[in-house]
Amino acid sequence: MQELHDAPLAPLTTFRLGGPATRLVTATTDAEVIAAVREADDTGTPLLLIGGGSNLVIGDKGFDGTALHIATRGFSLDGTTLELAAGEIWTDAVARTVEAGLAGVECLAGIPGSAGATPIQNVGAYGQEVSATITEVTAYDRRSRETVALSNADCAFSYRHSRFKADPERYVVLRVRFELEDAGGLSAPLRYAETARALGVEAGDRVPLTAARETVLKLRAGKGMVLDSEDHDTWSAGSFFTNPILTDEQFAAFRSRVAESLGDAVEPPAFPAGDGRVKTSAAWLIDKAGFTKGYGTGPARISTKHTLALTNRGEATTEDLLALAREVVAGVHDAFGVTLVNEPVTVGVSL
Repeated sequence: MQELHDAPLAPLTTFRLGGPATRLVTATTDAEVIAAVREADDTGTPLLLIGGGSNLVIGDKGFDGTALHIATRGFSLDGTTLELAAGEIWTDAVARTVEAGLAGVECLAGIPGSAGATPIQNVGAYGQEVSATITEVTAYDRRSRETVALSNADCAFSYRHSRFKADPERYVVLRVRFELEDAGGLSAPLRYAETARALGVEAGDRVPLTAARETVLKLRAGKGMVLDSEDHDTWSAGSFFTNPILTDEQFAAFRSRVAESLGDAVEPPAFPAGDGRVKTSAAWLIDKAGFTKGYGTGPARISTKHTLALTNRGEATTEDLLALAREVVAGVHDAFGVTLVNEPVTVGVSL
């Protein structure tokens, strides 16, 4: 187990932002992860878990405590059952499932980060969510001080949410098990209209797995959502805000504000979200509130490729990023009465 002191954390994040940790521990086995967590808990030391760093906004002052970088490895495929160690690089794991001819996560290609983070956020994109294929999560329970197995139902998945996100101080994900599908080399039915259009098929159709993955990678790259150290549009956390989910009453009020601002002919995006709720598009809200692609003049700006991504143009600080985020949140609320919620986890700072 590697240990460093006054260690920079910015290189461990996709934003490349944030100050140092008092102590940085890198664990390569489950036993090392558990030992580091127990040590922190026993000594009352603040603990920050880092996987791929793609969903973290760390303050400029850094983290006063132990940062635990989970770098475990393990890819096990038994028939259609896949088990990944928490530190496995997610996009590489997706590529290997496609090579194995198994469907279920192919449209989640190109998403940065580690496998252990996927159940926490219920990672999803292009019509797929990991909650549809996760069958079990093995985690260390800091409350009971034992390793536990949580079923899909135990994980309490919902849109970009889970039991792990609801109680972030309790569980440390160690391994994730998925049940994939052997569809003879074909993808799962395509659920996302943009993907289907790009492939020239109808929603609900299946296509060759490799075609689905490659198409998603091209779509993501076109939006600056595939990591590239030379492209500052990818120095981000991907989508910075979640798509708002509104009650029918809230959506009606929002729709009225849209009509007042943009005219009666403009209809905001609306997707059923169950239980009398409607999901709308954060990207649409940001754009219509005047924050277009490339917005900003400082070192933190909206991506030139996608309005949902806030980016570090190379010299930004975390405070630069947060100032931009606050400006966007305030502007959208003033224009439409909807409050955007940040998707990345903030450490030592808040909007």
